[in-house]
Amino acid sequence: MIENNGSLLGYPGAQETETSNPLSYITRECDYLIPAAVEMSINKSNAKDIKCKAVFEGANGPTTFEGEEILISRGIVVSPDLLTNGGGVTCSYFEWLKNLDHVSPGKMTKKYEE
Repeated sequence: MIENNGSLLGYPGAQETETSNPLSYITRECDYLIPAAVEMSINKSNAKDIKCKAVFEGANGPTTFEGEEILISRGIVVSPDLLTNGGGVTCSYFEWLKNLDHVSPGKMTKKYEE
């Protein structure tokens, strides 16, 4: 689908499609919301409309300070991106170190097994 038209628009397995205002999905009722990639997605203008139990920030500062205050005052748990992504960031750091030393895949495992 993406190869043919450059997007998932028209994907037959989709139940809904939203192209005019994709951020409208953020106010849909759900158990957990995971905003990522877009800064300030949750802010003082839309935090009052969020309908979830908890927000787990993905990356790039998706929740503003004012938005977070509103969510917390409404009893919605907010897990900051630093906490939510801590494991992934740590793994990326070690991969980066390994790449700096030009360590090929499997070499570290081989040393450990020996």
